[in-house]
Amino acid sequence: MSKLRPPPAASFCHPTYHLAAKMATAPKQKTAYVCQHCGSQQPKWAGKCPNCGTWNSLVEEIIPAASTRPGRGLLYAGARAATVKALAHVETQRVARFVTSDGELNRVLGGGIVPGSVVLVGGEPGIGKSTLMLQVALSLTGRKVLYVSGEESAEQIKLRADRIAPGTSAQVYLLTETEANTLLTQARNLAPDVLIIDSIQTLELSGLDSAPGTVSQVRECAAMLVRYAKESGVPVFLIGHITKEGALAGPKVLEHMVDTVLQFEGDRHLSYRMLRTTKNRFGPSSELGLYEMVGDGLRQVTNPSEVLISQRDTDLSGFTVGVMLEGQRPLLIESQSLVSAATYGTPQRTANGMDGRRLQMLLAVLEKRAGFKLNQHDVFLNIAGGLRIEDPGLDLAICAAIVSSYTDMAVPPDVCFAGEVGLGGEVRAVLRADQRAAEAARLGYKHMFVSQFQKEAIKPIKGLTLRPVSRITEVFSMLFGL
Repeated sequence: MSKLRPPPAASFCHPTYHLAAKMATAPKQKTAYVCQHCGSQQPKWAGKCPNCGTWNSLVEEIIPAASTRPGRGLLYAGARAATVKALAHVETQRVARFVTSDGELNRVLGGGIVPGSVVLVGGEPGIGKSTLMLQVALSLTGRKVLYVSGEESAEQIKLRADRIAPGTSAQVYLLTETEANTLLTQARNLAPDVLIIDSIQTLELSGLDSAPGTVSQVRECAAMLVRYAKESGVPVFLIGHITKEGALAGPKVLEHMVDTVLQFEGDRHLSYRMLRTTKNRFGPSSELGLYEMVGDGLRQVTNPSEVLISQRDTDLSGFTVGVMLEGQRPLLIESQSLVSAATYGTPQRTANGMDGRRLQMLLAVLEKRAGFKLNQHDVFLNIAGGLRIEDPGLDLAICAAIVSSYTDMAVPPDVCFAGEVGLGGEVRAVLRADQRAAEAARLGYKHMFVSQFQKEAIKPIKGLTLRPVSRITEVFSMLFGL
């Protein structure tokens, strides 16, 4: 009987040997479901993100290994390794900013462009983000600017530049590229003074197996650009898209990575645009710049108070002027109210330009503390100029506008308001009332209603009479005799 022999082992030259070795050494690809709104990773798909609560935002993406993540460990020319220092031994120096010819942009940035900073500019489609950034690039005379576009061709950008400022694009260089590594290679070879990316959602890294605009692509591309800005000292402007809810598209970590976040707001059907600061590591985070969209680009509005107050031939009920504060700038804003009898069972409450819940609270105070029966009336409120307000110092002006429309009695045109209304019907003090009073006097207002508790803090101003009040009922008694 023959002895059984074991099968021969796989030869080194056999093709199955190499296939087995490759399968044994190749890293296994890991996938996860990544929320496109907040960036959280989940092991399985769900209709609602458990972290932020957004529906239908989980997308399956390949998670690269730590050793193969692109953009890691890149050092550019002039980069130095960081060392540990004691806080007392750190030397500080004044940073020289790029002061542009755009005064509104200088204001929202805190005085100019900081070298090595990363600025994220967000806004709705068609609001004018690309026009604003191209206008900034053309205004930096004597500075080399690299404008990278992943959405438009070089010919389209050239046509817009000729319309904005013909003959002034000698120092502006264009690059139509979406691959991040190629972009940074070109930027390192050109060595620009300012780098503008339009937009961050169009960039991609070839090492990531995901589509442009996803969380992984946006996070990695932004990290490479932030590293480039810090190591080279070149300021970088990133144009970003926003979602239908009005938030910046991409992971929330994108806003944490950059130094400054600017929100470009406004109605595309109106001519005025507002550039608002929501985050700034080098200046105040509540500044506001105002532009007007004209045929040859964006025009700066140096006196917003005169623009935001409508011109009327006759006195109308429901119109009041309040003095608000945006950053360091006082603005006079017109509040327009219309109160009419409710046609249906449930009265309507519509607020355009302010939080609707704040309007509901003010209506409850007027009904409970002042005795106005508004529960059977429709109330419509509009902030003129398309501006969205958050300053509680306009509460008194809004209440006066509602009562003026309810009683059909007009407020005198030379009267303005600055006061916060509490739940007890009291008029509370506001911040920097002296600056508000000075702005009202400059525009020709004769009377200003303020809180009784800060009449001593406001210095007397020639031509302006202060009307200190402690409760809203005193305002209505002085204005309408109620």
